Amino acid sequence: MKRLFIIAFFFGFISQSMGQFSQQERDSIYRLSVKDHQLMLQKLQIEFLRPGPSGNPNDPNAANADESKVKDYSLPELLISKGGSKVTSVSAWEKRKQEIKEYFNAEVYGHIPENIPAVNWKVISQKDSVIGKYEVQINKLLGVVDNSAYPEIDVEIQMTLTLPKNTEKKIPLVLKFDWNFPAGFNPNADQENPWQQQLLAQNWGYASLIPTSYQADNGAGLREGIIGLVNKGEPRKLDDWGTLRAWAWGASRAMDYFEKHPEINAKHVAIEGLSRYGKAAMVAMAYEDRFAVGFIGSAGAGGTKILRRNFGEQLENLISSSQYHWFTPNFIKYGGPLKTKDLAVDAHHLIALAAPRPIFISSGDPKVEGNWIDARGMFLAGVHASPAYEIYEEKGLSKTEFPEVGEFLSEGKIVFRIHKGGHTEVPNWPFFIEFAKFYFK
Repeated sequence: MKRLFIIAFFFGFISQSMGQFSQQERDSIYRLSVKDHQLMLQKLQIEFLRPGPSGNPNDPNAANADESKVKDYSLPELLISKGGSKVTSVSAWEKRKQEIKEYFNAEVYGHIPENIPAVNWKVISQKDSVIGKYEVQINKLLGVVDNSAYPEIDVEIQMTLTLPKNTEKKIPLVLKFDWNFPAGFNPNADQENPWQQQLLAQNWGYASLIPTSYQADNGAGLREGIIGLVNKGEPRKLDDWGTLRAWAWGASRAMDYFEKHPEINAKHVAIEGLSRYGKAAMVAMAYEDRFAVGFIGSAGAGGTKILRRNFGEQLENLISSSQYHWFTPNFIKYGGPLKTKDLAVDAHHLIALAAPRPIFISSGDPKVEGNWIDARGMFLAGVHASPAYEIYEEKGLSKTEFPEVGEFLSEGKIVFRIHKGGHTEVPNWPFFIEFAKFYFK
């Protein structure tokens, strides 16, 4: 079972949420996704898309995994405004951030509509429990979205909040983009000290947010969920938000709840995600200033990897019918008439939008995790995002040389570590906690 999930995470072609469906339902989702993808191509007047490389290293068209074959590329400027002026102050950077966000909105992640309905949080169950040696209270929550404008679509945000009992002051919290695992599957079964117990040992709480509860991880679901509700079941416009921004929107609604909770220090909330949820966590950090710290696990292309590097997953993979829903439809054109080099932004812009807040970028050993997510490409994005931190007189990444496996670049506000494992963030949890503790004092 675990191997199946690792394969799904690694290649990015299989939605984790698909496991709950029958083969007939999966076939239907696939057909509807392809149909919607083709509709977007028609709207964009695109007849041909470049195929992406294979994530299977044994395939003839396997993605490049050889550093000597990485072609030269030029990154778009971070600290040069659209008008051509150099950004040298915080005030100028704040204006530059809005330019960068608008480009991401129009061409990559999409605009969030203005008419998003309100969310009403309610506790559906509450129980006392013991996790390891820690007494906790576990609350299951539903964020019910007002669908009075279009009753045909119901949207509910599922979240579980776990807090240590008998706390004397407001506590920090980690919000995790989590997977809707099948009943009976325990992803922590073989761990001696699961991340939950590590957080409780610090007297921190944690919340598991299920992104697919409010926006499905497939193109067929774009007519449903929060995107479908706002669009009243109609197809997206070419600059409409994609699933990554929708998932990040849900994290912001969770933050609304935390701000009103009497036991949570809402100024000390971190957000975490792995793989596609690592992408979503990075988008949430970029757009939601209330998150204090980001723990971004193996986010790869479309997240924290330099897209212009011809190594591992490529933009052409992201705009295929299996993944295009993560992004705005306009993003598809960069795999057709336009090329990756035509983008005015790259991953370093996305990371820089979080400045000066701290970011932990996590990766597995390429020999174990593979090269699909491009650990070096994620590191380089952190390097090139660092000048935005320097605007605030803060240090970004502490080194420009790619680190060894196990080496922790911990001195700046962008930190980076490659652990010895595979496509997981589990070995880096202790390092993240030590990193976050400094900012949660």
